[in-house]
Amino acid sequence: MTRFAAPIAEQVWDMKYRLKQADGTPVDRSVEDSWRRIARALASVEEDAATWEDRFYHALEDFRYLPAGRITAGAGTGRKVTLFNCFVMGTVPDDMGGIFDMLKEAALTMQQGGGIGYDFSTIRPKGAAVSGVAADASGPLSFMDVWDAMCRTIMSAGSRRGAMMATMRCDHPDIESFIGAKSDPARLRMFNMSVLVTDPFMEAVKADGPWELQFDGKVYHTLQARDLWNRIMQATYDYAEPGVIFIDRINAANNLRYCETIAATNPCGEQPLPPYGACLLGSVNLARLVSDPFTEAAALDLSALDDLVRVAVRMMDNTVDASKFPLEAQAREAEAKRRIGLGVTGLADALLMLGLRYGSDEAASQTEAWMRAIARAAYLASVDLAKEKGAFPLFDRDAYLASGTMMAMDDDVRAAVAEHGIRNALLTSIAPTGTISLYAGNVSSGIEPVFAYEYTRKVLQKDGSRTEEKVVDYAVQLWKQLKGDAPLPDHFVNAQTLAPLDHVKMQAAAQKWVDSSISKTINCPEDISFEAFKDVYMAAWDSGCKGCTTYRPNDVTGSVLSVEAEKEESPAVMPVEGGEVVYMSDPLDRPTTLEGNTYKLKWPDSEHAIYLTINDIIVGGRRRPFEVFINSKNMEHFAWTVALTRMISAVFRRGGDVSFVVEELKAVFDPRGGAWIRGKYIPSILAAIGGVIETHLVSIGFIEGEGKGLKTDPTAKVVGLETGGRGKACPSCGQYTMHMSEGCMTCTSCGHSKCG
Repeated sequence: MTRFAAPIAEQVWDMKYRLKQADGTPVDRSVEDSWRRIARALASVEEDAATWEDRFYHALEDFRYLPAGRITAGAGTGRKVTLFNCFVMGTVPDDMGGIFDMLKEAALTMQQGGGIGYDFSTIRPKGAAVSGVAADASGPLSFMDVWDAMCRTIMSAGSRRGAMMATMRCDHPDIESFIGAKSDPARLRMFNMSVLVTDPFMEAVKADGPWELQFDGKVYHTLQARDLWNRIMQATYDYAEPGVIFIDRINAANNLRYCETIAATNPCGEQPLPPYGACLLGSVNLARLVSDPFTEAAALDLSALDDLVRVAVRMMDNTVDASKFPLEAQAREAEAKRRIGLGVTGLADALLMLGLRYGSDEAASQTEAWMRAIARAAYLASVDLAKEKGAFPLFDRDAYLASGTMMAMDDDVRAAVAEHGIRNALLTSIAPTGTISLYAGNVSSGIEPVFAYEYTRKVLQKDGSRTEEKVVDYAVQLWKQLKGDAPLPDHFVNAQTLAPLDHVKMQAAAQKWVDSSISKTINCPEDISFEAFKDVYMAAWDSGCKGCTTYRPNDVTGSVLSVEAEKEESPAVMPVEGGEVVYMSDPLDRPTTLEGNTYKLKWPDSEHAIYLTINDIIVGGRRRPFEVFINSKNMEHFAWTVALTRMISAVFRRGGDVSFVVEELKAVFDPRGGAWIRGKYIPSILAAIGGVIETHLVSIGFIEGEGKGLKTDPTAKVVGLETGGRGKACPSCGQYTMHMSEGCMTCTSCGHSKCG
């Protein structure tokens, strides 16, 4: 029986991938049972199923090939789930009926666990005329709010997490509003957002030329391209979004440019897809293929890599036939092109084992060589499948051979495709692998550098207590096994210390042999200058990347996880009989008089208005909320409003950063539906109350925003949103261990990932 390399690996398997009955009784008794289940399911479409089941099992064994989480969790379970991770949905029509048809399709897809991507550039801008109804259009962002609400509702129903990507062209009239949407930390939280940047735009940026914002042939506004570029840069510098997708480059390099146009990607960006396109993902674990690690003879076994890639391609091709699809249009698209996304994980660990510093010229050269070997093996494997089972239905030999990928291939590969066709239209992609990398023994994720050599993880036990365990990177653990207490060599670098341009160098090296795209986060230090930050994006453009995503610690998204967080002052301790210890600080004393504001809230379904009074206190020269009162003539709300105000006031009186109250209230959705207030969709009356509290906190300077302070203390200082270097709390386990990796917020404590 396989022994997991680390306790966290077994815990991830048990929580996410182990097949269990409805009552929690395990069906998979061991990880070998999980591998056998997957291998049998994917071999079931073969004529010689038994032979291929054994070959598939051998590829999965020892965590050498890692199918994406949807496959690992769903294959062979008999459940009505898709084995595809993500989808780009159909083109959004510019009419109300079509828009809500698209919303329904999105809900059905997310209900089965698929993430989705949408291009909202097809919706007319805010203020444009709507013929026949004597009204102005509300614009694409208003409909994005509806999508955001739908995603929250699906998640609240207990469905597997789904994520969303929203894109908008750089020449859409509402692009400036799109760029600034994430400045509101409570808005569009279910979306990743990226700007579709075109070649002419980048040329205009470099030339400092004018840029027209237009829709349906009408020019709405003209501005300097460099000004718009700087707005994109400032937004992502301040709050990590939007990302940038070089859309013309993607379409020019696409193997299928002769039969499709791409305008969106899946949520983490590694799969640019046409309407109804789906991404099928899997990763070769390079860390398991290195022989003689940390010696002069260290090398990656290229023969084993070639064999593993060929088997993995067959497994992924079979998944197209074995999977269910939320929509018939998605099934037809997948069957017509049979695109797959084979990538890697453990790259940084493999480089460390060979003595190469991640980000160095030598490491970039080695990465390019490995990715070229993988691409060659994958394309030849797909040609062999075409000989046996036929080429993908939309294969056009001459058009396909003229694609950028095929033009770069060796002559023998081109000759094989020309003679026999190819089974899969696109084959390579590098996806986020945070959770499956933990499952494989905490190998480095995707092509990212090692995040941290080791960190402490708090584990919730069955009795409610928490224990601590040390989580060590796979390569570091191997070094310790082989070298004992010898110090780590100088070539060991991690995401905390790596220069941003070294990230770009590695992404560009890998992209040369990836026919889809790459999900990667370029971590930037908080004190990086704005000009140096902009240089990162220009370097990504100049070096041939298909997109760029950065992460810089900031007040909106929080800080990157600290490897060794400072200990906080010990608060008061309240023992609870039969449970774990609850830590609480002493409440603030209430002065005799307090000053505050009263706000009127009118909810459309309620006959009577609700009045919210929020009183503030000054502590250490700083303004902060202290208590809340809610009053209304509507007795239907009496009990819960009293309970709500008491609970919120109790939280406020404990001090500290209480801004989370706003986020929690604004995330509440009423199953009966929300309401449109001042052109914005509010999902519940509780969310509306959260919005009022947020407005007040901005007005007193407790959270960022413009506003006047208390009349009695106009010079009091602003209370910041400091997190003590801890980062944001994980929505799954509550630990302050979220960090950005591969375009996704990922928790190192429980493996939770925003991208699924």
